[in-house]
Amino acid sequence: MNDDIKAIEAATQVYLDGLYEGDVEKLSSVFHPTSALTQSQDGELKVVPRAQWFEAVRGRKSPKETGLERGDHILAIDLVGPSMALVKVKCQMPPRYFTDLLSFLKVDGKWVVAQKVFMTETAA
Repeated sequence: MNDDIKAIEAATQVYLDGLYEGDVEKLSSVFHPTSALTQSQDGELKVVPRAQWFEAVRGRKSPKETGLERGDHILAIDLVGPSMALVKVKCQMPPRYFTDLLSFLKVDGKWVVAQKVFMTETAA
């Protein structure tokens, strides 16, 4: 089980690095091809498929590139069972601050993000 926690933590760090660096290859290495991002926006459920999110990442300057301070960290890793885990992280692209819940599944022996549910807070 300890190896699973380490693998999940490593995959989560790749995700956070990919976000900060705007590196779609890093992101795609930890997000399953069928994954999507889900949020509540203006009272509506909004689902963005992985490919659409990757296009947005490719089309913007990364936080690193724009000189934004890095401020991400793992808040919790819950190994639910031998093939499922939930990870809670905080990250930022000021003035936007994000809380992400990453649903991990172990697929073909590798921990991957099956779904990301997140919320955004904007600083005044």
